[in-house]
Amino acid sequence: MQVLVVGAGVVGLAVARAAALAGHDVIVAEAAGAIGTGTSSRNSEVVHAGIYYPPGSVRACHCVRGRRMLYAYAQTHGVRHRKCGKLLVAVRDAEIAKIEMLCGQATANGVEGMTMLTAAAATALEPALTCVAAALSPETGIVDSHGLMLALQGDLEDAGGVVAFMTPVTGMAPGPAGWEVRYGGSEPGRLTVDAVVNAAGLGAQALARATEGYPAARVPRLVLAKGNYFQYAGRPVFGRLIYPAPVEGGLGTHVTLDLAGRMRFGPDVEWIETESYDVDPARAETFYASIRTYFPALPDGALTPDYCGIRPKLTGPGEPAADFLIEGPAEHGLPGLVNLFGIESPGLTSCLSLGEDVVARLG
Repeated sequence: MQVLVVGAGVVGLAVARAAALAGHDVIVAEAAGAIGTGTSSRNSEVVHAGIYYPPGSVRACHCVRGRRMLYAYAQTHGVRHRKCGKLLVAVRDAEIAKIEMLCGQATANGVEGMTMLTAAAATALEPALTCVAAALSPETGIVDSHGLMLALQGDLEDAGGVVAFMTPVTGMAPGPAGWEVRYGGSEPGRLTVDAVVNAAGLGAQALARATEGYPAARVPRLVLAKGNYFQYAGRPVFGRLIYPAPVEGGLGTHVTLDLAGRMRFGPDVEWIETESYDVDPARAETFYASIRTYFPALPDGALTPDYCGIRPKLTGPGEPAADFLIEGPAEHGLPGLVNLFGIESPGLTSCLSLGEDVVARLG
């Protein structure tokens, strides 16, 4: 079967790899000139344990399974990573119940080693931290996201697949011989394939609407939630990731570490109408206030604008967080088509598990 995957982000590449390893003839169509130029390279690079998602949800299942797969894959493929652990902290007594609930939910999801800590036990691990209680997640870590994508691309190409860069898919329609796909770029054209996987990230809804015969009512709305990051000017003061209690639309302004030894804070949640990748330096004011609830020694002038990413959300402010939405033939009735909507965090962690799931849905 010839399979076209639209989008060379981490999920698209994982799907393409899984399809190629299953013996399919795979092409990845990428609108940009390189892999992972969107959400996949504009995040915290965190390997999530599986704490935040309701038991039985699509996100919970793929996060826990995907995390185990990802650590094993990174080990065997030389992808840099570190299982540094995370502290989920309560800075007020009113937050302790939320942290306890998340700790119990994580255990229900199958997350290994979750432990509630007293303030004294938490600060013994991280002396710069201030909190009233915390939950320790030893399975949380960080990964080189670009190194991961390069490894996935390498596996895909070793199995005979190819990535076509500067090839935006502009529309498609079911035909007697399969899916007739229109693409643009410097040499626009048409291609007929047996199956299509829409892993276009922020462009997934637009492509679904440009798919003839796809039920318009099944295309969810796209809500853009921008997350800004600020760099810490100094040596890291934490050895683990530090997460406050979750906030509306995100997981709070947390401490993230990278494999180069730098420490950042973010992301926040900025609801926007159109794509924008500028970080407003004025947002540092709210960062200082948020960070000092758990790191009161943060010096003035220690934060500088770094980068931002955009979450492809399906729900907006004040609405419950949506689950991953995977729409295959069983849901929409069109053979050989899978649409992926709202693949935000923990999409990076879940990519290998998602890849296998999508290929199974293609039959």
